Amino acid sequence: MEETKAPQIPPFVPVMTVERFAQMSGLEEGVIQGHIRRGYLPTIKLGRYRVINLSLLQMQCLEEGDWS
Repeated sequence: MEETKAPQIPPFVPVMTVERFAQMSGLEEGVIQGHIRRGYLPTIKLGRYRVINLSLLQMQCLEEGDWS
């Protein structure tokens, strides 16, 4: 009996470090830190780390709804 090799989909992680977010967005870490300080990017504190809350950011983007 052959096993089916379904593609492995990485799990969605609802948070991301500032460093990784900067890499993926193409912005510098300093720019990301400025956005956080101004409240443009939602963050949560996990232990001693502050991470970007991607779930809340996604909801905010969808609610803005300026699609034209």
